[in-house]
Amino acid sequence: MKLNPSFLGIALSSLLAIDLWASKRLGVCAGEGSAWGSARPLMKVIEVSGHGIPWLLGTFYGLCQSDSSATREVLLNLLFALLLDLVLVAVVKGLVKRRRPTHNKMDMFVTISVDKYSFPSGHATRAALVCRFILHHLVLAVPLRVLVVLWALIVSISRVMLGRHNVTDVLFGLLLGYALYSVVEYCWLSPLSAPALFALWSH
Repeated sequence: MKLNPSFLGIALSSLLAIDLWASKRLGVCAGEGSAWGSARPLMKVIEVSGHGIPWLLGTFYGLCQSDSSATREVLLNLLFALLLDLVLVAVVKGLVKRRRPTHNKMDMFVTISVDKYSFPSGHATRAALVCRFILHHLVLAVPLRVLVVLWALIVSISRVMLGRHNVTDVLFGLLLGYALYSVVEYCWLSPLSAPALFALWSH
């Protein structure tokens, strides 16, 4: 049984319209004149905490400074995960080519000059990926584990609140990041599977 193409088109158009409406309503920090405009500085700090560059630099620095082979193994795989995340998100964005939401002329300028594509949210994929990675490879007390999960959710929500992404960009990003961790685990790098790579980091 085949569905009527026109029905599918109408359904997708309706979902897209709902997504855009919800994203616009939730973009309460999109501009200084927005409902929660005063919270923009805090949202931007949260935004930076989920950005790829600090995570890459921090992981690379830790890798260079570590004297423990076990720690180096974990950090090397985290670095691999972050790089894989950047590549995959870039590929999907290039294929989908969904424009970022714009709320004012300044947002439009930032969108064009930095990253014009919206789907999926790289912050969301990274947050989900890092969250699963940390929960599986770091021994943390329950309160800290809860904080890690909350951080991932807040980073993701902030993307919509700041007007950087639509709701579906973030939801798909979370699912993609969650699934990507399984790929990292399957391709886990170890001194046995990648001896030459680990030899580069041995002190």
